[in-house]
Amino acid sequence: MTMSDPLADMFTRIRNSATARHEWVRVPTSNVKRAVAGVLRDEGFIAAVEEETEGARSYLRLRITYGEDRKAVLGGIRRVSKPGLRVYVNRREVPRVLGGLGIAILSTSQGVMSDREAWRRKIGGEVLCYVW
Repeated sequence: MTMSDPLADMFTRIRNSATARHEWVRVPTSNVKRAVAGVLRDEGFIAAVEEETEGARSYLRLRITYGEDRKAVLGGIRRVSKPGLRVYVNRREVPRVLGGLGIAILSTSQGVMSDREAWRRKIGGEVLCYVW
């Protein structure tokens, strides 16, 4: 069985690992997943991103960031643009998540980036997910 939405699978794995208080989560790699993981790391939701290969397959190992109270910094992650319904925004419609407490991750013509970076560069794109 093929997976129709690999990004949603990645987000579910991260969400489940954070809820179960696992230190690491492993997801199959792709260029988009690598870019999304980089944004999550830059924004502080993930502590580290490592690549590992197992035979012909390659995986991303993501280290989840926890606060002083052993609660994950990542409170939630939600897929916005789905394979059946893509969600695009122009530069004036870049969403703010929880009044700026969370981030939106966008896929733009200049790469995958956070909502703040897209706002700074004055570009829009496809809204991949909300993270808070």
